[in-house]
Amino acid sequence: MPVPAWLLKKMPDYAGFSQTERILAGINTACVKTACPNILECFSRKQATFLILGDSCTRRCIFCSIRQAIPLPPDDREPERVAQAASRLRLSHVVVTSVTRDDLSDGGAAHFARTVNAVKRAVSAFTEVLIPDFRGSREALLRVAAAGPDIMAHNLETVRRLHPMVRPGACYARSLRVLREAKALGFMIKSGLMLGLGETDEEVHEALADLREAGCDMVTLGQYRQPGPAQPPPARFVLEEGFAALRRVALQYGFRYVQSGSYVRSSYRAGEIRELLEAGRNDQLAPA
Repeated sequence: MPVPAWLLKKMPDYAGFSQTERILAGINTACVKTACPNILECFSRKQATFLILGDSCTRRCIFCSIRQAIPLPPDDREPERVAQAASRLRLSHVVVTSVTRDDLSDGGAAHFARTVNAVKRAVSAFTEVLIPDFRGSREALLRVAAAGPDIMAHNLETVRRLHPMVRPGACYARSLRVLREAKALGFMIKSGLMLGLGETDEEVHEALADLREAGCDMVTLGQYRQPGPAQPPPARFVLEEGFAALRRVALQYGFRYVQSGSYVRSSYRAGEIRELLEAGRNDQLAPA
């Protein structure tokens, strides 16, 4: 299905793009590795989502362009490199995510913790971790939690019916359990859904209700875009009116903060979350 003309994004000012690219040389980002459509905008704003634990994943989610391969051992120098880059970019909100590392005994939890600690030493910033499910390991979750990130995020990604097809190796109920356990530890909790994989609006409502029941405070709703020829095309494109309607539903369910729009991704404009939360606002961040 071709991308409709109304979904094409306006070109921002890319003055800061090359500087961000230089600072991030040799550091993996989700922006690059997942072929994010917001990369030009975010890099121009000196924003990025750090991708740790390599660039090879042990799972094969159908929506993702990150390669599936046998990963290399974690790089012990990576946490400090990420911290230094965060400092050079003068980030006020640092987002750290990872590939899934089912080959590691703790799923990479210790590496997450070391990265968060390194970032905290280097820069005064809100820290957000977007974690995998660690195969349901509570010990791994506690290890990340001990580093004290400000936001714990784990994406549900899609609705219950599509989960086995879209996320083989993951589990809808297990993802909800991860969020529930993180909330019980006292963290602000965030999750995200991609739309356009074959779900219905009613199924999205069910997923939103499930996320709230699990204690999720914040949710992002965005349009799935085909990142490469190996991934399937979207089953549908949601109109902005549809995203606005789903945002209203999410707010009715009691989410504290909602981003909903065609270009929204789980860490899109994440740096604005802190001031919005502190101001007690639930404003949708309109796509540029």
